Amino acid sequence: MIVVFGSMNVDLLVTVDKLPRPGETVLTPDYVLVPGGKGGNQACAAARAAGEAAQVHMIGRVGPDDWGPIATGMMEAAGVDVRRIAKGTKPTACALIWIDKAGENAIVVASGANLEATADQVPDALLGPGTRVVLQAEVPVEQNWALIERAHGAGAQVILNVAPACPVPPATLGKVGVLVVNEIEAAMVAESEGLPTGGGPEALARELSGQHGLTCVVTLGGDGAIAVAPDGAWRVAALPVTPVDTTGAGDAFTGCLAVALDRGEGMAEALRWASVGAALACLTVGCQSAYVTGDEISARLAELPPAAALA
Repeated sequence: MIVVFGSMNVDLLVTVDKLPRPGETVLTPDYVLVPGGKGGNQACAAARAAGEAAQVHMIGRVGPDDWGPIATGMMEAAGVDVRRIAKGTKPTACALIWIDKAGENAIVVASGANLEATADQVPDALLGPGTRVVLQAEVPVEQNWALIERAHGAGAQVILNVAPACPVPPATLGKVGVLVVNEIEAAMVAESEGLPTGGGPEALARELSGQHGLTCVVTLGGDGAIAVAPDGAWRVAALPVTPVDTTGAGDAFTGCLAVALDRGEGMAEALRWASVGAALACLTVGCQSAYVTGDEISARLAELPPAAALA
């Protein structure tokens, strides 16, 4: 079972030839409203990848407005259990996303009801040894730390995606099973710990893993990902694709990684599964609408070499 606690947004997407500079107005003929938010994205990606075997719960808050159903509808259609999503007093969160013709993006998030998400929305009945609890950093982080404490105490595996980047208390990191970060996020977490940050992504992963006894996964975009665990280290390439929109690729990676671990895959194979899922999510504009099924991932998995063990 996968329990995702975190953010849900409505994303306003616009495609442009080039991202605007400060003070510049750029015209584009159209825009799209789609569901997003790192929590919602990861839950949707997990449910799509798991298919009929999905047992994915999304927990957080939306606003008392017409955008709440937009934020939750695609997740629900994918099979996510949305019954514990509550209504807050603030508006449903909104992300304003510009995407250029190379697939790069710039994003501003108005957090709204995400700021009202609380750890006590997650019932004890969903926490236990058979649960993977997935968290990000778009809700109040003290609520994340409180849920991690409870989840760890109940025997659940905690998968923490520190995005956007923020410091994490050392005592909290000691209760995390899998830390998922990009290189910038890894450096910020390491710096807050007083650890060296100048040695590159593998060195960062080794420092964080060694300091806290966790598995540190550093995503590298088009260069794949690195994972360092107490019992080994691996590097996986990225599936070669021509990206249309990279906006939700990191969330697809985390959601697919959670699914692979939940079904008992080792970290090396889980990295491959997540890497393919993330790459395929770049082939369509949008986040949740771009996520693929487990069958689609399996069909392309042979194109990606096995994860290479690192010394």
